[in-house]
Amino acid sequence: MERANDGGPDGLSGLSGALADALAPVAAGSAADFSVAVLEPGSGASGSHGDGSYATASVIKVGILAALLLGAQDEGRRLTAQERAYAAVMIERSDNDAATALWGPIGGSSGLEAALGRLGLTDTHADDRGRWGLTHTTASDQLALARAVFLDGSPLSARSQAYLRTLMGRVTAGQAWGVSAAADGTGPGPRLKNGWMPLDATGLWVINSVGEVTAHGRPYLIAVLSEGNADREGGVALVEEVARTAVATAAAHASG
Repeated sequence: MERANDGGPDGLSGLSGALADALAPVAAGSAADFSVAVLEPGSGASGSHGDGSYATASVIKVGILAALLLGAQDEGRRLTAQERAYAAVMIERSDNDAATALWGPIGGSSGLEAALGRLGLTDTHADDRGRWGLTHTTASDQLALARAVFLDGSPLSARSQAYLRTLMGRVTAGQAWGVSAAADGTGPGPRLKNGWMPLDATGLWVINSVGEVTAHGRPYLIAVLSEGNADREGGVALVEEVARTAVATAAAHASG
């Protein structure tokens, strides 16, 4: 079942319906499963295709940092130098040790879920054994997190939002794939976080990408999640094709 919040005149299902049509050939050409959610903030048009729950892999690192920042806000303090050092390498280089180091301070699984709930996520669930990369989420929830990072009216302070956005804009070049494929160079560079890992049970790959891109001079928030990819390279290609198609469809919808 698809979910949408279409700010245009076509009603709630307009953009989601357009996404379903546009992505049908992509789905038909892939053995992997994927889901996407996209928002064009200027018009308010948003939509999604697919509503499955996927392992986050390293895209959860945005949520971990958001939880840390919310906790610091609650305590009326800024991040410590050590916390900032961990945060930087966790987002920019996707350092796993740094994510693990911050997992305890945010309160582990329960702390993560509580913080993400404050940010509007309703269907993201931490692993019951505390393995942060096996948190499960939906594309719609990841879009909600992107809203909290990039748009006004967030529980995150303007300072916290700016810090997260800055780190997401500094992702190392070797990890700047994924939703960045939908950017066309007409504005600021992409700000994103990717996640990738093979699942032990199947050997098939989870490949995810979330963030903000600019196309046709407009910013778009987008989340693409996928699983069942035969290898990392094929999964990246799938996520990039989905991202390009979704942003192009959203652009056409917002203009129409």
